[in-house]
Amino acid sequence: MFTVREARPEDSEHIVRMIKELAEYEKLAHQVIQTAEGHTVVGYALYFFSYVGWKGRTVYLEDLYVMEELRGKGIGSALLRKVAEIALQNKCSLLNFVVLNTNFPSIDFYQAKGAVDLTKSEGWHLFRLGQEQLEKLAGGKGQNAPASPSP
Repeated sequence: MFTVREARPEDSEHIVRMIKELAEYEKLAHQVIQTAEGHTVVGYALYFFSYVGWKGRTVYLEDLYVMEELRGKGIGSALLRKVAEIALQNKCSLLNFVVLNTNFPSIDFYQAKGAVDLTKSEGWHLFRLGQEQLEKLAGGKGQNAPASPSP
């Protein structure tokens, strides 16, 4: 039996542990800089609200993770359902997320829930600017540089 609930501050060590587990699963553990240890929370859905110009308010699902030994028990489905409920309660029109192209179990999971692969169907590609690119684009201003006054 499991309970789906909002995360609390005391859950942070468990969430960080699962972020690390997810990164290991996706062979990206070298990118994780978070630290913590623990074990009573077994899954999480990390999301935030966003906006798409022609669709309105949306939800972006950053991560959905269930500990490997507990997968297949409905926990992931319950977490995704809860995010969908939150999206509808907040008048969101879309739930967006990305899945690593080698994560076939997750791709199958989301497609079974009705998700559409936009790369295939609409040709959208996800791009990223990292810290170095952001600083270069902003004219070499680092995080601690004072903002220039507007003209």
